[in-house]
Amino acid sequence: MEPSLNVLGQELQPCSTSPMTGFYRNGCCDTGPQDQGSHTVCVILTDEFLAMSRYLGNDLTTPRPEFGFPGLKAGDRWCLCASRFLQAAQEFAAPKVVLASTHKRALDVIPLELLKRHAETGTP
Repeated sequence: MEPSLNVLGQELQPCSTSPMTGFYRNGCCDTGPQDQGSHTVCVILTDEFLAMSRYLGNDLTTPRPEFGFPGLKAGDRWCLCASRFLQAAQEFAAPKVVLASTHKRALDVIPLELLKRHAETGTP
């Protein structure tokens, strides 16, 4: 199986293993036919984005142990749905993007230029 590619055309890098992220919970923003939400954008969460997500009905901060979900906080890296990132960008609440860890399928929904405008510039 050939490696997944990121939005820069390079091998997809891991997003986070603590907390464990990704549609397949493998630490990468890999995607496939079962991933209806296209969890392809590796982001660094912010309080502003988490508040917006909670307001829109997707509370990412509350732990859900029954699903093995620890709850997220600002500074965590997470594989976000491409459409939710686009919505957050339109609402001026987009978190920073880790381009090397963002799957190329995100480009089906989000223009590369928009991802680059929100790219994190420092090292983790």
